[in-house]
Amino acid sequence: MSERDIRADVLVIGCGIAGASAALEAAKAGLETVVITKSAEPEESNTFYAQGGIVAFAPDDRPGLLKTDILEAGDNVGDPAAVDILVADGPKLVHETLIEKLKIPFTRSSPDALDLAQEAGHSRRRILHVEDATGRMIEDRFLRALRKHPNVTLFAGRTAIDLLTVPHHSKNPVAYYREPRAIGAYVLDNATGEVSRVFAPFTVLATGGCGAVFLHTSNPPGADGSGYAMALRAGARIGNMEYIQFHPTVFRRENGDGFLISEAVRGEGARLKTRDGRTFMEKYSPRRDLAPRDEVARAIYEEMIVTNSNSVLLDLASYAKGKDIRERFPTIYKTCLDEGVDITRSPIPVVPAAHYSCGGVLVDAWGQTSLGGLYAVGEVACTGVHGANRLASTSLLEGLVWGTRAARDIAMRFDDSRPYKGSEIHRWYHPKDEEVIDPALVNQDWLTIRSTMWNYAGIIRTRKRLNRAKSDLEYLSHRIEKFYQAARLEPDLIGLRHGILVALMIARAALANPVSRGAHFIKE
Repeated sequence: MSERDIRADVLVIGCGIAGASAALEAAKAGLETVVITKSAEPEESNTFYAQGGIVAFAPDDRPGLLKTDILEAGDNVGDPAAVDILVADGPKLVHETLIEKLKIPFTRSSPDALDLAQEAGHSRRRILHVEDATGRMIEDRFLRALRKHPNVTLFAGRTAIDLLTVPHHSKNPVAYYREPRAIGAYVLDNATGEVSRVFAPFTVLATGGCGAVFLHTSNPPGADGSGYAMALRAGARIGNMEYIQFHPTVFRRENGDGFLISEAVRGEGARLKTRDGRTFMEKYSPRRDLAPRDEVARAIYEEMIVTNSNSVLLDLASYAKGKDIRERFPTIYKTCLDEGVDITRSPIPVVPAAHYSCGGVLVDAWGQTSLGGLYAVGEVACTGVHGANRLASTSLLEGLVWGTRAARDIAMRFDDSRPYKGSEIHRWYHPKDEEVIDPALVNQDWLTIRSTMWNYAGIIRTRKRLNRAKSDLEYLSHRIEKFYQAARLEPDLIGLRHGILVALMIARAALANPVSRGAHFIKE
């Protein structure tokens, strides 16, 4: 099969707020930037589905208050130095990039004032939002800017298979005396089946999270953890993978995954209730319904067990006026109405679902990983900001801050040197007799992964469950790897190979940590 090479100064894998920030900043610095996304629709990302908003400063706010809220929500496992960066750079970049450059039309409480929402774990109303579809607007404006920039080439429908590294992918034996370095990626064209070598002296992973390895998730299907898997195989350090945050309130559909009900709904007064109408959060936290997400998710899980229910109720109708609800949460209102629930009159059936990975590829203050030439930004990265549990609406801000900082660091270091020759790097190997993939096998393997993770490595864990998860996933991993080596390359197979490795990372990390903190709760 013919292959073509693509060359760039910077390769960005992923196009949510973190990847888009990095790409736009790199392009602004004059670097030729290639962005790839596995979906044919480049807006498809966790950013696109973010409802609540992005952290800013309230008029009565102070940097120290926000820092305290972030560290407390993270169960004091976060890195104070990383939080200082977020607090110092975040509000400035929100103003410069989102408001001034991209003209994001954040909702206003008056012609002269931006509306600031309240969310759980925050001591102030400090969340900027665009009604309840903040991420959609941010993603749209970033994509417009990227498509207009002459230094950006955007390839949609391209799946990253693995990072290209030297010396691992080099034919030259002398390369083994050099320090390992990422030099790009092998990338599949989903439509043609062609595998390209994308060469770049700097690669930015912005691949998002891994919620899709759990049976119930608020993430889109593409959140298979590809960045974690590629980074681990390339030799980069990974950390804190046991800290998987479950969003407490996802609409429960009878069939299929639900959709996120923003934490801002509780910020506007909604209360959680059992199916027979009793509030219960006062039993679990002095902050009641505005407790951090890990506490609320566990409380709901416990109440579902005690009451033998498959969901609890989120009641906004009893605590807010119908007109306000429709104006404040138009997307949630319409989506729930399509499912037969009028949230101005009735409570919403909700369950917890896998939402956010607080760990990931370990990076420094500028997004550099332990592997030369490789940066990681957004959810795929572990900056230290989130610790053991993420504070609401800090993820978009972290993506904006570290995406921008990574690009600025790359621009500062860039000297157009290529410590390799393309002719020395292996092309992609295709098996002589490629097996045609049976979708039933891929689907069943995914169901096994997701069910195993939900039942054994989910909201409440035990060592017995985690050992079972590890054992079952290791057995499945061998089968999937053998299948992968012989089969025709397709996006679903690549995602499955990524997914099984990420599931094992989570299970192993959870088993290795006997201490319950934040989103990792292990019961003996």
